[in-house]
Amino acid sequence: MDTATTKPAPHADDRRLRRIALASFVITVLVARLLVYLIMARTLPDLYLHLGGTHVHHLNFGIFALAIVGAALLFWTPGRRARRVLAVLYGVGMALTFDEFGMWLHLGGSYWQRSSFDAVVVVLGLFGLLAYGGTLRTLRRRSALMLVAAVLLAGYFAYVYRDYARLLATSQAERLHRLEADGPR
Repeated sequence: MDTATTKPAPHADDRRLRRIALASFVITVLVARLLVYLIMARTLPDLYLHLGGTHVHHLNFGIFALAIVGAALLFWTPGRRARRVLAVLYGVGMALTFDEFGMWLHLGGSYWQRSSFDAVVVVLGLFGLLAYGGTLRTLRRRSALMLVAAVLLAGYFAYVYRDYARLLATSQAERLHRLEADGPR
């Protein structure tokens, strides 16, 4: 049988799609945070979209991206290339939406809310587990050692993150809020 024309196992392609979504999520969060910081610091011009005097936050673009992905999966049977494009769009949509989680959770407030950062970390952790840890079905088949290692790693991450969050809150939060207040509207 010609290996060039054979399809990979469905689970291998699904794993690849999860990793594409993860990479898209990480890149988008980093780029969004960097762009917002540079715009607020007035290093970049005001690239924000304003409609009728209202600043359209990037979480709205994320919601539209997620709606497009959902509609495509409901009303269309995408091929392999289209599924990869949808995986990218899903990662981008999740990043843009959860990057401003605090703003939609509290219906406003500062871009630099701790809950936005926390949400990004949680979604990143879930994406990472799904992209590299497999599905729940495959996890049940694996040894308990994998689960114990994941729990220990998550605990260690939570411990390290707690210290980082405290440091960020005390040393950078005031500066970031001042930057946002002085930045473009």
